[in-house]
Amino acid sequence: MKEKFARWNTLFLIYLKRDWKKMIVWVLGLGLFSASYVPAFEEIAKGQGLLGMYETLQNPAMIAMLGPTPVEAAGDFTLGAMYAHEMLLFCSLFAMIIAVLHVVSHTRKEEDLGLTELVRSFQVGRQANSLAAMMESVFINILLALVISGVMISFGADTITVEGSLLFGASIGMAGILGAVIALVMAQIMSASSGATGSALGMIGLLYIIRAGTDVSNVDLSMFNPLGWTYLTYPFTENNWIPLLFAFIFSFIMMVIAFNLEGTRDMGAGYLPEREGRSRAKKSLLSVHGLFIKINKGVMISWFIAFVLMGAAYGSIFGDMQTFLESNDIMKEMFTHSGVTIEESFTGTIMMVMIGLVSILPIVIVNKLFSEESQQRLSQIYATKVTRRQLYWNNIGLAISSGVAGTLLAVVGLGGTAIASMGNTLTMDIFDFLAAGFNLFPSVLFFTGLAALALGWAPKLGKVVYVYLAYSFLLNYFGHILDLPEWFSKTAIQSWFPRMPIEDFDGTVFITITVLSVVFMIVGYFGYHRRDMLE
Repeated sequence: MKEKFARWNTLFLIYLKRDWKKMIVWVLGLGLFSASYVPAFEEIAKGQGLLGMYETLQNPAMIAMLGPTPVEAAGDFTLGAMYAHEMLLFCSLFAMIIAVLHVVSHTRKEEDLGLTELVRSFQVGRQANSLAAMMESVFINILLALVISGVMISFGADTITVEGSLLFGASIGMAGILGAVIALVMAQIMSASSGATGSALGMIGLLYIIRAGTDVSNVDLSMFNPLGWTYLTYPFTENNWIPLLFAFIFSFIMMVIAFNLEGTRDMGAGYLPEREGRSRAKKSLLSVHGLFIKINKGVMISWFIAFVLMGAAYGSIFGDMQTFLESNDIMKEMFTHSGVTIEESFTGTIMMVMIGLVSILPIVIVNKLFSEESQQRLSQIYATKVTRRQLYWNNIGLAISSGVAGTLLAVVGLGGTAIASMGNTLTMDIFDFLAAGFNLFPSVLFFTGLAALALGWAPKLGKVVYVYLAYSFLLNYFGHILDLPEWFSKTAIQSWFPRMPIEDFDGTVFITITVLSVVFMIVGYFGYHRRDMLE
């Protein structure tokens, strides 16, 4: 046993030296994002702010997105309770996702690239690399927890107690460790790093969707969900440390499973073997679009399934909304006077969330062309009659088609499940859902256009498009809660669109952003046509 992990501590110190810049960005970036909104929330809490936010957050749609609160009366809803309710779940998700990317990158991806074989040629244990990467993730998440707690305590705000701040930071840090162990297990099961990353992120997405349903229907069931062990600690209210103990035991068991799996497999292999290809390729592979479909088929199918499940999960919540309204006089009065139903309000909000996620797939496909280029897998094609125009526009066409299909699947999943759960009591039909979804489709085209622009002129900046997508998503998600200035909200592309069916369709915005997106794609083509290929 000791030989397997020999000199892991040496690798651990080397990794800290190698990743110190990344650690600073990780800890300070996520730490400040998680902890620095306290002054903004103090402004929101002034006057009747806490009362209004408490009633708003009792909406099943908000519970599905942000989680529940243990506070049962508006008078007991404090600044700390509001902060934990709105921030803890999402910050925990970010911590898990970053940890997944880090662990897979330093374990399975290095194995795929042959770096692990090089490390093992020295006097280190066979599994020392994995243990060092895991310990590095634990160390970073402990630092993250301390930074978050320290920043929150430094504000000295009322009801932001020391114990609550420590628990808030520890919950996010433990979420990062949970993400790391999930990634370590999937790195052993899958046959390549791309599969490990996708499956680990898919598991986190599935846990989020499952908890949305249990939070609305029966929050006790969320305690069986590993993701629930992060936000159900309820900092600043119940200060419940027990879920973190569950998370610690779960993480330890997962680490034992991961190291056992790694110890019994061959290097470069997984427990889910790669499917053998055909002895003779299909005729579709003789075309450029057929080749791109083949390259992207796995990720497209995975995302399409995710879109349907995500839509169905949110659609199933519609049935609980009327029950909630009947039990809450203030919310009933609010939605009656505003002239919209709670289902319409929820559709307008959740559609923005789903179309934001749909936008990821076209960006992935556009960036895939540069990924194939940088790994020199297209070199043989460059020597044939295939032109750059064919490569570029087939890739862009596939990205747009996947955006259309993704939007359709997400909307049909949401609308179909909502109609099935509510029947004739629902005032909306499937066409209302389709209109609300495709009203936001130009935003998908916009992100596709940005990725195309980067592909043509500065392909290494393709990943920056994800950053802008995340920025736009967060601005729309938290903008109405934080009451941000309108000019600032408009820096997110989705903010330009009306939220149907609450608001009317705006043809000018729809056409303008569509045209702008097409211009980006055309300009990107000229750059792709002129620039040097990586050879």
